[in-house]
Amino acid sequence: MALPLRIELPPPQSLQRLSGFDFTAHMRRLCEDLTARLPQLSHIDMRRVAVSYCQARKNVPHGLQASLTPLRFEQGALTTERRRGRYTLQRIFDADGVEMLYLLNFYLPRFLNHSLEEKLITVVHELWHISPQFDGDLRRHDGRCYIHSASQREYDAEMARHVAQWLKAKPERATYGFLELSFRELRAQHGAVHGLRVPAPKLIPHEEEATPPA
Repeated sequence: MALPLRIELPPPQSLQRLSGFDFTAHMRRLCEDLTARLPQLSHIDMRRVAVSYCQARKNVPHGLQASLTPLRFEQGALTTERRRGRYTLQRIFDADGVEMLYLLNFYLPRFLNHSLEEKLITVVHELWHISPQFDGDLRRHDGRCYIHSASQREYDAEMARHVAQWLKAKPERATYGFLELSFRELRAQHGAVHGLRVPAPKLIPHEEEATPPA
């Protein structure tokens, strides 16, 4: 059975009808503020970044907190070569027909069970991976460690400096105050935590690719 060629995101109002705390809507507003205030992230158009959450398999503090999935290949290419031929990715479109270039996922409850500073560093860390060309590819560093550069410690320190710069700009506390709470505290305060969940796009043979709408 062939995979669907595109993933359709539900309209925002479908989530607004649910009771509880809309985690991904709040994370989107936070990311929009970060990209508006930090010149280093000003190339990012959050209208083309799908913000989603995944259920962490184990409720432990260590492990993956968040991930950024590029929806294009190197230099923004739509296709890539594999041993068995040329492939593309399933395409993601919102309810208005706008195509997403990135999928930003947060792993719950794990992501929320850290300090405010750690959470903010994680968010900036993932946004920093977005290519300066905003072409659906990742930011690529020189050398073998092209994702994080040669030093993970220096990379993390740089992300912390960006967070400090953002906080110094005095963003409204309503933008990030929810991150001061753990998952359990957030759920106790709002009764439930929900949000957008987007399946990871899969590789499909290029011959099956559909022409996107005009």
